[in-house]
Amino acid sequence: MEPPDPADLRKSYKGARLDEPDLAACPLDQFDVWFADAVGAELPEPNAMILSTVTADGTPSARTVLLKGYGPEDFRFFTNHGSRKARSIAVNPHVSLLFPWHPVHRQVIVEGIAERLSREESAAYFRTRPHGSQLGAWASEHQSSVVGREELERRYADLAERWPGAVPLPDFWGGYRVIPSSVEFWQGRPNRLHDRLRYRRPGPGESGEWVVERLSP
Repeated sequence: MEPPDPADLRKSYKGARLDEPDLAACPLDQFDVWFADAVGAELPEPNAMILSTVTADGTPSARTVLLKGYGPEDFRFFTNHGSRKARSIAVNPHVSLLFPWHPVHRQVIVEGIAERLSREESAAYFRTRPHGSQLGAWASEHQSSVVGREELERRYADLAERWPGAVPLPDFWGGYRVIPSSVEFWQGRPNRLHDRLRYRRPGPGESGEWVVERLSP
């Protein structure tokens, strides 16, 4: 069977329009509305987002992570501080987040600066994680490094025996907050005339906390 030609895959977007008067004054408030819509539409993993980072030499990389908190000033996620994404953030804190809500013909694109959360904030979230996920964080201490499946499972089993109850927060694990400099709300429309409204921080000579602009689709 011949694989489908990607150029032949077409879909007409028939989403509701997005106009400037409809937007909240703050992008985090607008995200609150759209995130509630995504959850209400029962999308799979509505808090899944594609995090893109760039190394010091300009090499980009992207992966899916889960949003674990937001508002009123940031978006938050948690990871291993030795992972590829964390190492990139350490040398270049400029990142992008993409929420791909395809079933409702929407996406949100965030650009901003990532910075670490305090150990206290990371510990508070770590305590809410399922016991297995807490052990998994320890088992993948050397995240992004080459490992065999048997070795990984052996580590997990040893840790489960060591900590059948409370699991301490690893020194190498914690949270990040992304402080946005721009947030774009993309609504699919017919004939590829999509609505793209972007909030950005004002530049020299501009007033207000956010400037809203319509971008050509």
